[in-house]
Amino acid sequence: MENWNKYEELIEKYNALCGDSGIIDQSLYKEFDVKRGLRDSDGKGVLTGLTEISDVVGFKTENGKRTPIPGELYFQGYNVMDLVKGFHGSKHGFEETTFLLLFGELPTETELEEFMHLMGDLRPLPENFNRDVIMKAPSRSIMNVLERCVLTLYSYDDDPDNNEVKHVLAQSLSLISRFPVIAAYGYQSYRHKYMDSSLVIHRPKPELSTAENILRLLRPDPKFTELEAQVLDICLVLHAEHGGGNNSTFTTHVISSTDTDTYSTVAGSLGSLKGPRHGGANLKVQQMFADLKSEISDWESDAQIRAYLRGILNKEKFDRSGLIYGLGHAVYSISDPRAVILKDYARRLSVEEGFEKEFELYDRVERIGKELIMKNRDIQKPVCANVDLYSGLVYTMLRIPMELFTPMFAIARISGWSAHRIEELVNRGKIIRPAYKYVGEHRDYLSIEERIW
Repeated sequence: MENWNKYEELIEKYNALCGDSGIIDQSLYKEFDVKRGLRDSDGKGVLTGLTEISDVVGFKTENGKRTPIPGELYFQGYNVMDLVKGFHGSKHGFEETTFLLLFGELPTETELEEFMHLMGDLRPLPENFNRDVIMKAPSRSIMNVLERCVLTLYSYDDDPDNNEVKHVLAQSLSLISRFPVIAAYGYQSYRHKYMDSSLVIHRPKPELSTAENILRLLRPDPKFTELEAQVLDICLVLHAEHGGGNNSTFTTHVISSTDTDTYSTVAGSLGSLKGPRHGGANLKVQQMFADLKSEISDWESDAQIRAYLRGILNKEKFDRSGLIYGLGHAVYSISDPRAVILKDYARRLSVEEGFEKEFELYDRVERIGKELIMKNRDIQKPVCANVDLYSGLVYTMLRIPMELFTPMFAIARISGWSAHRIEELVNRGKIIRPAYKYVGEHRDYLSIEERIW
């Protein structure tokens, strides 16, 4: 950006002239009944499509009245709670979930074995791709690495613009398999260039699951325990899909509706997830807890924790947003099923990794924070922990660096994106084109000699 320095005076002049002129009168949004954020006035999302891929349930409706219920999440009609129980401690739940999301049915034992072989065969990157694409221009943002690599892989596809379902499925499986490798190599290259660390590159093993390969690729010594792999696998399952209305999945539908290619679509979805208001919540949780630990002296003191959290709600602590990150959800109120599942696994992992006191601190913040939010906002509707409260803690216990928190989300969610892209293409819907109303003024053209600032 150094070339812009000579234009600073012009930019400052422009800013001074414009002032707040670019800000639209907020009352106009109400006057024209604009659904800001594609939400109704009560915060409920505007219905923009139909899907059979997943269902996010936080309420039941009887006689027109919505009543909160313990949260439920369904993948292709199956309750996620049941899916997780059915894995029986395996490390291949993510592969089974991906199969379900893409094909609409749970795999047989033989189908799952064949599917895992396929993902293992697809996982390696093209020859010299790491050297020529990832390592040649390391980035501080691993999400940027993923976006760039996805777009570059377009050039390695013999028929990249083919949108026949079987071809899109093949492209999707290739990207799902390769995302962990791209993210791991991107992180290792970042550490080597910007942190002066030794460059550690392990090859993925085709016989290992996605979760096992992630741990293998990230660690200098590619060893991991059975529980570590199981917990990471559950993390991937819980982040693989969450309805068609979240920002990045809706982005997938919007871009797919234009009939563009798979690589452009996935790059757009990654760009959406990269935004901290979407994919960075668990990172915010970890930063909040780091600030909390610096402010209180006794992790077991409810009084100190309560005082700190009250300071957050009063916009006096942490980032002064007034938000206790990791608590509250747009749909779930009594409970987020993903948080319920992950909390149990986090508790078990904390014992193995020596993080019991850390886990107890998170548990206290959840209990006290929910109570304070309800009192602060004077609401009767319950407030629950969401999956982000415990996912960052799990990644920390697994020694996954913060730079990879959002990429880990992407590694999982591309399975859901792929299923939604195929659903959009199969149903041949119209190009998605919402309306914006012009509220500016029409003006007469001025010649260049007449223009005065």
